[in-house]
Amino acid sequence: MRGLVIRWLVSAAALYLTSLIVRGVEVHGVGSLFFAAATIGILNALVRPVILLLTLPLNILTLGLFTLVVNAAMLKLASEVVRGFEVHGFWSALGGWLLLSFFTFLINVAIGETGVEVVHFRRVVRF
Repeated sequence: MRGLVIRWLVSAAALYLTSLIVRGVEVHGVGSLFFAAATIGILNALVRPVILLLTLPLNILTLGLFTLVVNAAMLKLASEVVRGFEVHGFWSALGGWLLLSFFTFLINVAIGETGVEVVHFRRVVRF
């Protein structure tokens, strides 16, 4: 349960950072932010695998690049479901998804697997 809450908070933080940078991604309010993060997680867990399976031939033809389109569609679909979370257009959805994935990765690396660890970087000096 703790891991689920930590992932939800990480997703919300990444979504907030994404909305600050990408022009077409807007979040109006903290409630919308947390609800959008939860909705994106649910869509990625339930809808995305079905869509990827249905579009498998197209995904094979494009050498996996069509997955980016599916991911952007999941972000746009979440904006249709959540009031106060808006994604304007395909390019905003695509850029937003790429940045959201990048921020989520960075935050997960920084906090560690349990959510309480902090990554320590050592300076290695070799003679």
